[in-house]
Amino acid sequence: MTRWPAYPAYKPSGLPWLGEIPAHWQIKRLKHLCWRSAIYGANEPSGSYLDDGVRFIRTSDIDDDGNLNSEGAVFLERDSIVEYLLQDDDILLSRSGTLGRSFVYERSLHGECAYAGYLVRFSLQKGFSSRFLFYFTKAKQFTDWLSLAVIQSTIGNVNGQKYANMPIPLPPLQEQRAIFAFLDRETARLDALIAKKEGLIELLGEKRAALISRAVTHGLDSTVLLKDSGVLWLGQIPAHWEVKRLKFVADVRNGTAKGRDFGSREIVEIPYLRVANVQDGYLDLSDVATIVIARDEIPRYTLRVGDVLMNEGGDFDKLGRGSVWIGQIDLCIHQNHVFAVRPRYIGDSAWINTITFTLYAKHYFILKSKQSTNLASISATNLQDLPVVLPPLAERQRILEFIDSETAKLDALTAKVREGVEKLSEYRAALISAAVTGKIDVRG
Repeated sequence: MTRWPAYPAYKPSGLPWLGEIPAHWQIKRLKHLCWRSAIYGANEPSGSYLDDGVRFIRTSDIDDDGNLNSEGAVFLERDSIVEYLLQDDDILLSRSGTLGRSFVYERSLHGECAYAGYLVRFSLQKGFSSRFLFYFTKAKQFTDWLSLAVIQSTIGNVNGQKYANMPIPLPPLQEQRAIFAFLDRETARLDALIAKKEGLIELLGEKRAALISRAVTHGLDSTVLLKDSGVLWLGQIPAHWEVKRLKFVADVRNGTAKGRDFGSREIVEIPYLRVANVQDGYLDLSDVATIVIARDEIPRYTLRVGDVLMNEGGDFDKLGRGSVWIGQIDLCIHQNHVFAVRPRYIGDSAWINTITFTLYAKHYFILKSKQSTNLASISATNLQDLPVVLPPLAERQRILEFIDSETAKLDALTAKVREGVEKLSEYRAALISAAVTGKIDVRG
């Protein structure tokens, strides 16, 4: 934070998690800033939710930046919720689930709102700023205090009394206003930079997908004679290529389900892959679960090197995504929501896997999937009918080498931009922490 000066003098705060504070600041407990402190919200059953009325704010409705989510909003009858209606500048803190989530209410922005029981309401006296307090809840020091205050039960929680007794490093009101105005401005600037970089990441991802799709469906020779593929969403392909259904080049194998009764058969417990392990183009093996299975079924479900793993479904972005199994775990099987596509010729593994990244394959998966709200799944039968474009083997290898080379460049650039996003996010968090605890002087 060398860009911003320090205060001329500091004093010990008396709190190990906070350290020194500017000499003219005070430490006050949250309850001493309030005219109304630690008021729990209403416990209303979901059966009473309406499509219109007073907005009922739950912890899940508040995002990490203190904004209200527009999706999934619920409402209540006003007469049933009068005592829980919020007033301007009330601040809510979550006491269970996602701890420490905070929200400052403004009627002109949010309309008439009430709040739920897992949120605690604090109404500040004149002379204290809810916006300053909100930014304090985004500081590392608040997180440090929270970890000391948390009560470990089924889920971590911090009750209203603990929040009320939370020590706050507090400058005079004019300085509170200067700090939150500074942070409003600087975080907006940083958020705009982050958004631009995230937009670039999205564009690079689109370019990557388009590059793979064009190479897989048209090859590398732009002068080659084309023919109709016979598949509407695939279009034309080089005249000397073939198109075959997946079932003619590979076996689609279903996985095992949990909770089966094996009777008196001998059972063993072995690792198995779930949808969460199968990412788009790679396997996440940081958390591999185990499952009980009959010993005589192990050969049926054991993965082999070269199997192409594809997800049955989940969110739309998970549909059909996959990766090649290279034997990372000696003996491993897969669950029934993950297909193991076993090519008849092991050399086809990389090609089949690459096809799953193409726009035409993703279009096919969505078109043939069974869909519900934000979820989709594809059956083994429909997966078997996926059109597979097949250039001659030597040409196929050249295309794969080209894709590997070009996507490596794009991936390196994407990683660099992501690193920039992470640094900006870290700087944003550090700037908030430094400003609300007096480590930097932003009054000027």
